[in-house]
Amino acid sequence: MKTGVLGGTFNPPHLGHLHAAQLAKAALGLDKVLFIPTNIPPHKTLPADTATADDRCEMVRLMICGIPWAQLDRIEIDRGGASYTVDTLRALHARGEDNLFLIMGTDMLLCFNEMWYAAEEVAQLCTLTVCARDNEDWTLLERKAEQLRQNMRARIELVRGDSLTISSTELRRGGALRRYTCAAVADYIERNHLYGCS
Repeated sequence: MKTGVLGGTFNPPHLGHLHAAQLAKAALGLDKVLFIPTNIPPHKTLPADTATADDRCEMVRLMICGIPWAQLDRIEIDRGGASYTVDTLRALHARGEDNLFLIMGTDMLLCFNEMWYAAEEVAQLCTLTVCARDNEDWTLLERKAEQLRQNMRARIELVRGDSLTISSTELRRGGALRRYTCAAVADYIERNHLYGCS
């Protein structure tokens, strides 16, 4: 069983998240993708208008409803505290998920060995799966991937495809909510007056 892991604050979840999961699934033949909302991100402060953990989970559930290979996983929310990827990967292995593909964007790979907590262990617990545009990012990514393969024995898959760059910050400010989120998520945001929407 090949399992994709897509983490994030999902504040709110948007079509860019779904697009990355679809790209990785198609390119690597993943059997399923776990969407894992972060409880407390260790490297950034959640903005004042952040939706609650339960709201963020419900929005993810609504976004992936009807997609058989996509699953909401509350592992980080239920664990509480700061959400370190290494802890999540350890826990997934402990419950028998041992062929993991951690889906990330270009920036995450480029800062991987400098910014990530326990980066070497993370690299041993999963295949780093990078969704990137087929443009100027590609040469830089290939160079970084080779460096991490040599220095950390990391397994890395670079997934080519058109990117769908969407800013959650802009969505929280009301920017094109119905263009970049699925209808059920937009309805939920408006119904529950999240992010100042009414």
